[in-house]
Amino acid sequence: MNKLNQYIIGKSKELGIDICRFTDSTPLLNIKDYLIFRQENNRMTEFEERNLNLRIDPKLTLPTCKSIIVLGISYNVDYSERPDYNLKGKLSKSSWGIDYHRVLKKKIELLIEEIKKIVDFQYKYFVDTGPLVDRELAVKAGIGYYGKNNLVINDDYGSFIFLGYILTDLDLDFNDKVDNKCGDCNLCLKACPTGALESPYRINPKKCISYLTQTKNNIPEELRGKMGIKLYGCDTCQLVCPKNKNVKKSTHEEFVPTMTKGYMNLEELLHISNRQFKEKYGHMAGSWRGKNILKRNALIALGNMKREDNLNLILPFLKDENPMIRQYAQWARENIFLTSLSKK
Repeated sequence: MNKLNQYIIGKSKELGIDICRFTDSTPLLNIKDYLIFRQENNRMTEFEERNLNLRIDPKLTLPTCKSIIVLGISYNVDYSERPDYNLKGKLSKSSWGIDYHRVLKKKIELLIEEIKKIVDFQYKYFVDTGPLVDRELAVKAGIGYYGKNNLVINDDYGSFIFLGYILTDLDLDFNDKVDNKCGDCNLCLKACPTGALESPYRINPKKCISYLTQTKNNIPEELRGKMGIKLYGCDTCQLVCPKNKNVKKSTHEEFVPTMTKGYMNLEELLHISNRQFKEKYGHMAGSWRGKNILKRNALIALGNMKREDNLNLILPFLKDENPMIRQYAQWARENIFLTSLSKK
């Protein structure tokens, strides 16, 4: 590694960035055919860039791009305390603390300032907001390898890592890709509640619970029952992954869920105002879709609990002014009724 690479790695560590790797600006041709397949088979979500060329060619975003600095921080914090209320909806670890976009973006901005101290350069940076496929950049830069669940697995930190990248016109040395270490293991495929992991390294994102908790589109009834009490995200395939055992834990206190403890109160969520929601939960990544999507997920969770005493909470929303809320309240009620009938 040249001196500039070493300088950037050193500064990234000082700023609390766990992983720093480098790759070139050539197009991500390895995934072009797969992206075309996804587009032609209705596997793209509404959160993705529609222009496939923008997704694979860094120079369409920064024409002078020569090198890409790919960065990662672990969010795998140790925390097991639970809240004291009964009606709990679950948040994935990705939404446990402060919104990771804010946390990693700030660290990247500070890193850019450090680089500017010794060299003038052109750049653009992104944290989950750029057009390029950040996981492919991470694999190409040697941050990790694709797990069979399509997540990037790092040898030191496992797959609970947030990614960001800086497109630059700097002359840097590049890291090599690392070997895949999944072997014959298929625990993630077996554990996926909805069967979204249809085959190794291939996912149907529209069946993934993480997607279902965020989309504004209709959730198929056969998938609602498999969401359990998950309000935002899903960690199932990561929690069963052996590569997430005995890894370094996150030291980033920003991701410790001191306020939510990793859950939300379903009863509160049904009645909280927009202003109260923003004040209390606006800091977390899971708030980006707004209160109504989480309120919808809360109704699904109440229905999946299959407890008749939850009907008192659900019934008032059969007359809600929002048709989406009415629809899911109706489903939750019917799910509870069907369960109670089957017990008789």
